[in-house]
Amino acid sequence: MADSILQSRDGDVVTITLNVPDNSNRMTDEMAVDLTNRINTAGKDAKLIVFRAAGKDFCTGRATMGQKPSGPPKEAYDMRDIFDTVFNLYAAFRDSPAPVLGVVQGPAYGLGIALTGLCDITVASDTATFQVPEMQHNIMPTMVMSALIDRISRKALMYLTYSTDIIDAQTALAFGLADKVVPAADLDSAVEEMVKQIASEPMVAVRGTKEFVANAHGRDMANAVAYARSIHAMVNASSKIRE
Repeated sequence: MADSILQSRDGDVVTITLNVPDNSNRMTDEMAVDLTNRINTAGKDAKLIVFRAAGKDFCTGRATMGQKPSGPPKEAYDMRDIFDTVFNLYAAFRDSPAPVLGVVQGPAYGLGIALTGLCDITVASDTATFQVPEMQHNIMPTMVMSALIDRISRKALMYLTYSTDIIDAQTALAFGLADKVVPAADLDSAVEEMVKQIASEPMVAVRGTKEFVANAHGRDMANAVAYARSIHAMVNASSKIRE
């Protein structure tokens, strides 16, 4: 049986690929734990993590979406432990010192749209589509919403949640889920160009940029500027900036 997640490395760039194309790259809890560990490990010394998926779909959600739980109802604390599998995955994307570049070639639904939003940069094909379908399954989607709450506007988040509409790549671009949309035939070359540019930049500056954005977001302006002054001086005075 093929590995459900593939990983390769080229210099400072680590590529992690969901590899369950026959099931639209729907993610099991075991895959979520594996992906969490891979992001956490790669983030320790990579300059960039490229996150993508095999086949025509990016990720159409969790493997259990729409399925009734087996056995008797679980207690709240037990359910929280189960849900933490996904929340821990979200945290890995947020907390990785290395930025994550998402490559979205097709449908990104549920967990897939959450991971799209959590990537630091997202390049999408013009054939990609996006959806928060949880309400269709009688699930309040606060798990997905927690991933997107600081990534897109409140109105966009409410629209996606309540309407459950499938939106196209250009709408995703307008909502802030994607940073760049290119023709499907040009997706790989656009990603290669982005990877080449980031790979050429100093490691300390690449990591410092993510650190600043992660820590300055949500602060009042005075504290955000104070943080910028501190990390700007530290990074640009480092001997590693010239390596």
